[in-house]
Amino acid sequence: MVPDVSRGSRTIGLLHYLYRTSDIEAHVDPHLVAAYDPHLPDPGRDPNATFSELAADLDLWVDALGDKAPKKHVWHCPVRTAPGDRPLTDEEWATVAGRVLAATGIAPDGDDQACRWIAVRHAPDHIHIVATLVRADRTRPRHHKDGTRAQAECRKIEKEFGLRRLKEGDGTAAKRPTSAERHKAERLGQDATSRELLREHVHRALAGAADEAEFFDRLAAEGIRVKKRIAPSGDTLGYSVAKVGDRNKAGEPIWFSGSKLAPDLSLPRIRERFAATTDMPEPPAVLELSGASAPVRARHFAVKATDSALTSLTAGDDSAAAAQLIGVGEVLDALAQTSFGPTQAELREAAAHFERATRSHIHAEKEEMYALRRAARQVTHSGSALGRGQDGAATALVLDIMILTVIAAARWHAARGHAQQAEAAQQAAAHLRAAYQATAASPLAAMRAYGQRLPAQSRRHHAATVRTALPHLAEHLQAEPGWDALTAVLDQAERAGHDASLLAEAAAQRELDSADSVSEVLVWRLQHLGYVAQPASAPRSRRPRTEPAPAVPAPAAVAHLEANRPRRR
Repeated sequence: MVPDVSRGSRTIGLLHYLYRTSDIEAHVDPHLVAAYDPHLPDPGRDPNATFSELAADLDLWVDALGDKAPKKHVWHCPVRTAPGDRPLTDEEWATVAGRVLAATGIAPDGDDQACRWIAVRHAPDHIHIVATLVRADRTRPRHHKDGTRAQAECRKIEKEFGLRRLKEGDGTAAKRPTSAERHKAERLGQDATSRELLREHVHRALAGAADEAEFFDRLAAEGIRVKKRIAPSGDTLGYSVAKVGDRNKAGEPIWFSGSKLAPDLSLPRIRERFAATTDMPEPPAVLELSGASAPVRARHFAVKATDSALTSLTAGDDSAAAAQLIGVGEVLDALAQTSFGPTQAELREAAAHFERATRSHIHAEKEEMYALRRAARQVTHSGSALGRGQDGAATALVLDIMILTVIAAARWHAARGHAQQAEAAQQAAAHLRAAYQATAASPLAAMRAYGQRLPAQSRRHHAATVRTALPHLAEHLQAEPGWDALTAVLDQAERAGHDASLLAEAAAQRELDSADSVSEVLVWRLQHLGYVAQPASAPRSRRPRTEPAPAVPAPAAVAHLEANRPRRR
């Protein structure tokens, strides 16, 4: 159950919206479910009642103050049930309205001097509570932190009414779209509101941007209107963005400042990121991979940076971890805008969910996000990955470590009582798993085919390598469906000059007990280690071959993730 407190200045204007049905399909049978006076005439049910009379009744004490009345005297709080919740009766909604008003201090129980208010229902899943912020004794209500208090009361109501229990927030969430914004998006056929779409555009433009100029250039390149607030000195003080074609009734663009999109998207907060990463090198990526394309190199660099972030989340330094989460969000945004098809769709959803997990009240040491912002920059500037061959394998590799990191982020937040952030990270992980599955199928199939084509003598040799390096896992590994893929990557590693110590190193990186497929986990650890570690010696054959060896695929073509490990725990 979600309350959303706001304030306005025109009571009658809000009433016209709440009772309007002609151009808003979602508004059905508008009527009062409760009011400060149970006998108040209802324009939705009483043909003789008018909006002007109802507005005058609600504004009575406001008008009595004259010039001393507050300018924004209209208190507005839609309360909505979660998708899948049962419909509440009018009587239940009346109870909800009364409890929210009492909890916020607008109309405490038993207070005959309380503010005047009504609750209007015009849809099955929500009501709108409207109050005027002057009491009968001509004083203001004590409604400090009314949004937080409304949220807390709704958590209690959810439990008592048997509704879906939402997570408590900490005041760091982005502002939710209003009902009017949601209805407008529905009328325009948009998947999300303009506010939400603009937030996504700004995050994408920010991912790995080196400075303000690049940030604003990226926004313009995405077709977003940008308006800067300039000081007399010529310095930029802030910015606002608008979607092309999104206009109000007067035909003017509807602007949103960065801070209205999300707390961390104000220009001063964005500048903090730039200040912490002022010496980021220009692309392309610096990681040397023989014969690899720029997108592949960039993704392998992102694997290294994300793996460091994963370590930070368990190291006990909260300031460093908070910064790493911001950087992880930028890498996700960069991957989302350089992918294709189903992978891109899932990555955009993952990035949108994880955005909530990047903010908390814990101070972030921005310098700690250097490597991740650099990785996001490399991914963005390297171009799009095609989703097949080396590109697909490298994308799958970074998605694997990203899933583990996001799961670790969920646990990190949960341990600190950040319920909304933990849930957002879990939702992001689900979309990352789907993106991984869409990306990894082709590289994994190629690797299995390669392993199956190996001569019998080679397969026996690699089985002996596994028994030497991992005697306690050898039988289990050979029984798994991923054994052919593991055999393939062991063969490739040997041809590159590695020995059994590489397998032992891969197994020792992290625990394996929770993996659904230990063999596939080892495949991806080996693949990555084979890229970033120097071979023990020059490529050599460790035994005579009596049968021709199959063609060796390009290294990244057989790269895959620690498959299924995303689903552990």
